[in-house]
Amino acid sequence: MNTIVALATPLGRSGIGVIRLSGTEALSITRALACDDTFSPAPRVAVLRKICDEGDVIDEALVTYFRSPNSFTGEDVVEVSCHGSPVVVRQIIDLCLAKGARLADPGEFSLRALANGRMNLTEVEAIRDLIDAQTTGAARQAIRQMRGEFSHQLQPVKDELLEVIIVLESALEFVEDDLPETESETIRRRLTSAREKIASLAATFRAGKLIREGIRVAIVGKPNVGKSSLFNAMLGSDRAIVTDIPGTTRDHLHEKFSVNGIPVSLIDTAGLRDTSDTVESIGVERSRRMMADADLVIAVLDASETETEEDLSILRSVEQMRHLIVLNKIDKAERPRVEGILDGVRANTNGAADPIFEVSAKTREGLNLLEQAIVAPFAETEISTGFLVSDARHHDLLARTADEIGNSVELLEQKISEELVLVGLHNALRYLGEITGETTTEDMLTRIFSTFCIGK
Repeated sequence: MNTIVALATPLGRSGIGVIRLSGTEALSITRALACDDTFSPAPRVAVLRKICDEGDVIDEALVTYFRSPNSFTGEDVVEVSCHGSPVVVRQIIDLCLAKGARLADPGEFSLRALANGRMNLTEVEAIRDLIDAQTTGAARQAIRQMRGEFSHQLQPVKDELLEVIIVLESALEFVEDDLPETESETIRRRLTSAREKIASLAATFRAGKLIREGIRVAIVGKPNVGKSSLFNAMLGSDRAIVTDIPGTTRDHLHEKFSVNGIPVSLIDTAGLRDTSDTVESIGVERSRRMMADADLVIAVLDASETETEEDLSILRSVEQMRHLIVLNKIDKAERPRVEGILDGVRANTNGAADPIFEVSAKTREGLNLLEQAIVAPFAETEISTGFLVSDARHHDLLARTADEIGNSVELLEQKISEELVLVGLHNALRYLGEITGETTTEDMLTRIFSTFCIGK
């Protein structure tokens, strides 16, 4: 297999840039970089070397050699830790290419680790998830998967299926009569138990997806009710421009933060109103699309002004969506006015039972309760500290596995031929193999690894 090279750290200026080589020529290319044919670094020991191009010193770098098979990819690997100037990094990579390496494809280092048995597919995918993690909760789940916890939970089920398959295959081959009732009942119990384990694991996907992907929350309302101020207050930074001029926000702004370890994509939208301004009307239309695509809509009213038909129309438009009603600027309103708005909203909308959160973006009063309410509908059950399935591919294959085992149990109970029972069990075993990469097709691997960064 040829030798590949890539920058393993992000592009741009930094204190250090790490260039990774993997393949049979990794060490010989490194010797050429060091202008020393006798250079033989001890494995796993960083050595300071001059990096040269035809005798001219480009940089001084730490060179670390990982000898096959004790490396990330299972091949000879060299990591060159140079200064993080884009010019220096580019020169060193160009030298590697000139000496016979080629640029790595996305995820190719991880793909080689998979091909060489250093990791299974779930562990490799966990590396991508760890890099992409938006919260500490997502990072913890990725670490657990990377350490093989998912594979360890699947292995007993795979062993159970194999043992049952062997019994049924033997019955087909050597037993002319049907399986004895006692043996058939034992197999049924074993398969039912296996199905329950898989179904239980698949059921964690809702919480796992929440931790991994988070929720999209759109802030909507008429102009000047304080949507952008609320957006800034929840983020803890002045991300959106705030003025007293209605219609300041012409397009949506999108930023992320987290609540209780759950990523929240917060979207500040243009004020909803009828307008003849062409640019603002485009922003209003985009706001309506954001509402439709959001997991949750926050409808904002101004506590310092009496509710208008415009406000009530917006509230009615979100009634069929998952939503929260927020009364902003309570720091500027007397209590009787606030109570009057609350009564008016409840009397004029079908969502009379909806809680209305009173907040002040300026003083931050009520923001903590609002943030907890944002994530509450999506975390109806407490997110477990155990392992969670967070990948849609894994969930789909687990669901298929449970269905196939369930179908086989039904056929077994109906005393259908063992041959038909075995079809579902072989399918279930194949699906579990696709999760860990044992039976995954080349097309599937290509799609999975195309989501990786180049240097991984």
